[in-house]
This record gives sequence, structure tokens and C-alpha cells, in this order.
Amino acid sequence: MKRFLYCALTLLLLFSLACPALGVDLGTTGSQIPVILLGGDGDTLYDKDGNYLFQIDDIGNLTKDTDTKEMLRSVAAVLQPFLLEGLLQNKWDNYYAQLEAEIGELTAEVRLDENGNVTNGSDISKEHRQTVQTDMATDKKGKKGYYGIQDYHFWYDWRLDPMEVADELYAYIESIKAVTGQEKVAIVGRCVGCNIMLAYLAKYGFDSVYGFGLDGTSSNGGEFISESISGKFKLDGPALERFLVDYDELGMLNISDFAEATIDLLVKSGAVETIDKVTRATIYDKVAVGMTSALTLSTFFTMPCYWGFVRTEDYDTAIRYVFGPEGSEKRTQYAGLIAKLDAYHTQVVEQIPALMTGLAAHDARIAIISKYGFQIVPICASCDAVADQYASVKNSSFGATTSTIYTTLSDEYIAQREAEGKGRYISPDKQIDASTCMYPDYTWFTKGARHGNWTRTENEIMYTVTTADRQLTIDDFDLTQFMVYDGETKSMSPMTVENCHTEYWVADKKTDHPSNFFGRLRVFFPSLLRWLKAVFTALRAKISG
Repeated sequence: MKRFLYCALTLLLLFSLACPALGVDLGTTGSQIPVILLGGDGDTLYDKDGNYLFQIDDIGNLTKDTDTKEMLRSVAAVLQPFLLEGLLQNKWDNYYAQLEAEIGELTAEVRLDENGNVTNGSDISKEHRQTVQTDMATDKKGKKGYYGIQDYHFWYDWRLDPMEVADELYAYIESIKAVTGQEKVAIVGRCVGCNIMLAYLAKYGFDSVYGFGLDGTSSNGGEFISESISGKFKLDGPALERFLVDYDELGMLNISDFAEATIDLLVKSGAVETIDKVTRATIYDKVAVGMTSALTLSTFFTMPCYWGFVRTEDYDTAIRYVFGPEGSEKRTQYAGLIAKLDAYHTQVVEQIPALMTGLAAHDARIAIISKYGFQIVPICASCDAVADQYASVKNSSFGATTSTIYTTLSDEYIAQREAEGKGRYISPDKQIDASTCMYPDYTWFTKGARHGNWTRTENEIMYTVTTADRQLTIDDFDLTQFMVYDGETKSMSPMTVENCHTEYWVADKKTDHPSNFFGRLRVFFPSLLRWLKAVFTALRAKISG
């Protein structure tokens, strides 16, 4: 029960922080340059005795062997008195304290302390720690005569301060260089792994880096975290529907027809929008900071790794929402953690442009892959961003200009880019202009591959570019800069006007956000009929069963 409550409450906070690092199909082309692979978050955690504690996938398996009603009753029994006190007497501090205490008890085994340190001996598996030690003493080229992309997999505790993990990565790289006799290595990272790589550059420079590959990075900011913990929280009904459709179609969530129809009716009737408006007009401003602090500190945000997704424009506000104003009790209590967050933000996040341009100045090979075609987690203001579930294409591509999911780049804009000789950088679906990226010729875009799906083609691009004898560009591959992933065949194709619409949903602003009364009626009645049909179907099934 405790494990289920932990997963459920975490899901309610952020739906999922899954950036899987495992189960990928890697390319096999040979290289004379050692390639070091850094996965994202999610490696399984164990206690000091080697007993299983937690894996990100637990969150996605909530409904398999648990009783949701039991969970809700348990939470209500604990929190209801304090919630009523807040609503009736406008006294919220007890509610915040109890909320943080209850969830904090459930997450105590994996959370970090006030200094962002592990205190209970929990860690990734002993096998992965041993793999790292073995790698540091082994030349993996062996009889095959080359280095593969999975020969050197740097495993790390993804919860920790990236600046601290960068020290481990430095020791790992130096050992690999020594054992292989190479002066430089290629580094390929995914999601959180990209934060570690950038922290390494900030602390140790570029001299040991032959190639640098970033796939699905949120280092420039992951809106679903950055905005939701800095006062830009927004629950958008249509975005929630699209998000659930994505997870359902990907086989990551099983939602009944009745549940889908009910959610759709709540959205189309305006109930979700009304609740949002009433909440914001009444108690939102009073409770937003306290709720954010209680939920974040009792779940994932004692883990410095996730603060790496907070954008510069949101950082100071997020610190205030989570830890309170200057001089507050929580600022004092969490001073050690805040010092780590400040150091990473000033030395890495604010320096990302300089770090990335420094790579080119030091003749490092660069490869960047940005994914899209999915609804971003619908708890942030950027609900209509072209995104990969967790970060916008603008951020993960280091600067691409994009439309929203409701629109395309205008004909006038495209004509202007074509007149400037940059029309080749416009995606066939007219949602992306890659010419404004930091490295437009070294950046690829995959549509239809979710954030945590590191496809074979993407791995081969990363591997090939970061180990090549020269800087390869989008013109050096049979595939175009814009690619489409087919989940059924697990294959990649050049994007065309015909195959570019891979989304599992159709984003129609007139349907999602009708501008007048008659527009609302137009979308309400079909939704009501759908719900009634689902009700009768469910009743027939219950009677016949």
C-alpha cells in the first residue's frame, strides 16, 4: 500500500518524470574513438542491503495490482481535516505541513536530505556500480577492433547534483583514456544525462571531448517542471485528453471507454475550465506557493537533478515557491541543497550558450536530436508547445523556431525564409524552422518517437557523428533533417508532406477552446452522446456479466 501511495501521489504531481535509460537497440558500426553513453533518469534504486526500492516505471503501472478507491480513502482520511480547516478558516499551514509529512513518509526511502545528499545508503544497483569499475580497467576494443556505443555505459545515481556526478564522470573518462590509450572520447547523453555532460564541460573543459551528442535534452528547460513549480501551473482540459491519448496509444496506460468519455464530457462541457477559473479566482493565489512547496519537497525536488530542467527566467520564482522568501525557515533548513542548485544554475544553465559554442571552437563533433509529435505534460502554461512530452522543440533543439500544435508557420514567414535561402530548414509539416538553431546543420528532428524511445536510427546518427573524422552534417545522411518514426515497424523514414501527421490526435483550437456560446454547444452535444453511449455499453456489460 505504501508503495502504491507513493507512486500515485507522485503521478498526481507530475504525471510522470520518466526519461527511460534502458532497453534500447544500439547501432553496431565500429569506431576507433571510445564512446561513453549516459542514460537519463530511471535506473532502479535499491536500499543499502540490495533490496528493491523504486523505479520510474512503477508510476506507469499504478492500475495493475492496486485499489484506487482504497488509496483515495486513505489520503482523504489523513488530509481532509486539515483541508477543511484551510477552506473554512483560511488557515493552510497545517494542511501544507501534513501534506508534506504524509507524502514525505512514503518517499523517505528515495528522497535526499536537506543538503541534497543520500543518507540511507540507497543507490543504483551494485551490478551497475561494478560495471563502471570494470569499464575503467578494461579496453573494450578487444578482438573486434573497434569501440561500440554500448561498450562504455556510465551508470550513476540520477538523483544527485550533476556537478558531483560530473566528478565521477571525469574519473571515468580519465580511466577510459588511460586504458585505451586514446587522448579523447565521444560522449553521448540522453535527457538527464545531458545535464551531467554539460556539468562536466563546465568543470573540466573540452580537451578530452572528441564528440558530444545530445538526444532529447531538457538542459535548456523542461517546461513541465520549470513552469509548474514557478507559478505557471495550468491544467488544460484538451491537453489532458491529448496526453492520455498518447499514453493509451503507446500502450503505457489503459483507459476504459467510459473513463475517456467522462473526461471528454467534463472538458467539452466546460467543467474543467470552470473549476480552473473558480480556483484561480478564489484560493489559488493563497495556496499555490504552499502547495508547490509541500508537494515538491515531499517528492522529487530534494533531488538536484530535476532542478536542471528549470529555465533561467523561472529559476528565482521556483526557488521562492519551493523554499519560501529570503530568510524563511525552509531557506535556512535547505541551505545546503539551495547552494548546490545555485551553483549548477549559474555555472551550467546560464553558461549553456558558451559551453555549446566552446565545443565547436575546440573542434568537437556535435550531434543534437530533438523529438516531437506528442502532448507536453499538461500541467504547465506551454500546453500548446510543439514538444516531446517533456520539453519543447525550441529548448531541446537549442533554438528552433516553432509554431504551436494548433498552427503552422505562416506562409509569409516561410516565404521570407525561402527568400533568405533557408527554406530547406523548414519541416514538411511546417511546424519547425531549424535555421534558428544554434547548430542548424548538426541538428536532427524525429517526429513520432516519444521522449524515452531512443531509436536505432537516432543512436546510429549520434554514434556516427560523434566519432567521425570530420564534422558531419544533415547532408551526409540518406535520411533528411526531419524524420518520421513508425512505431509498428520500428523504422525511420524521411519526413514528407504525406507522412508527417503522426500525432494520435487532431489539435483543433475551435473544438478545444470555442470562442462563443454556439461553438460550445457544437462540441458539447456530440460529447454528451458519446458519454451516454459509453454508459449504456458499460451497463450492458455489467448486466450480461
